[in-house]
Amino acid sequence: MDSVTRVVIDGQQAFAIIGTVLWVMLRIGAMLVAMPMVGSRSVPARVRAMLALVLSMALAPILPPVPAWNGFDAAAVLTIARELAVGVVIGFLLRLIFEAGSMAGELIAQGTGLAFAQMSDPLRGGSSGVIGQWFYLLFGLMFFASNGHLALISLLVDSYKALPVGTALPDPHAMAALAPTLMLQLFRGALTLALPMTVAMLAMNLAFGVLAKAAPALHPMQFGLPVSLLLGLVLLTLFSGEMAGPVQRLFDTAFDSMRQVTM
Repeated sequence: MDSVTRVVIDGQQAFAIIGTVLWVMLRIGAMLVAMPMVGSRSVPARVRAMLALVLSMALAPILPPVPAWNGFDAAAVLTIARELAVGVVIGFLLRLIFEAGSMAGELIAQGTGLAFAQMSDPLRGGSSGVIGQWFYLLFGLMFFASNGHLALISLLVDSYKALPVGTALPDPHAMAALAPTLMLQLFRGALTLALPMTVAMLAMNLAFGVLAKAAPALHPMQFGLPVSLLLGLVLLTLFSGEMAGPVQRLFDTAFDSMRQVTM
């Protein structure tokens, strides 16, 4: 084999590797854009692109072969749309779990008197309550502390094996049937996190109501808000150590839903 032929073959192999990385990068990039924390506005798009490129280069050699590139025909456009849809679904299902945590924070804020404390939220866009933001950050810390990012990469690899690049999407009716069950589990998880503090704050408000009826001259409602705020922060500190179990169950629910959708 002469040098010219060797250069041509090496060039073809290089273009094939680049094409494989680009095909793999579609699903990974869509997932990173749709998932929480990494997909937020606080993370620059350049960082997400570099992360998607690094993951694609690392995973491409162990994934099933990708279809050959024949230009922007109808098949290529549909394949690109399918890859983006699968990545968005994976990231969006994980984002729903974080939104359940934010909803639990908003429910707690209603009882502690912090519902009016709104501030700009760079992780979600717009503004939200401080307790909701605290829960969002807590979910993020627990996700990375429990190696959720490694489990997400493992699930991504399994999704490529179950749905290789260029194959058709699973039955949409199965995905539609999953939505009601998933939403019920999310609401149940949010209420499970917020219920202890909500009941405690309700009991305290009832006590202040009875005190206001029994001794109106003391004006107990005037110091009811500071006391409820202080008690809410103390209870939130105490309950934060018991949230690992419910939060982990929510993460397990998200990963089970991802497996049902992509496999």
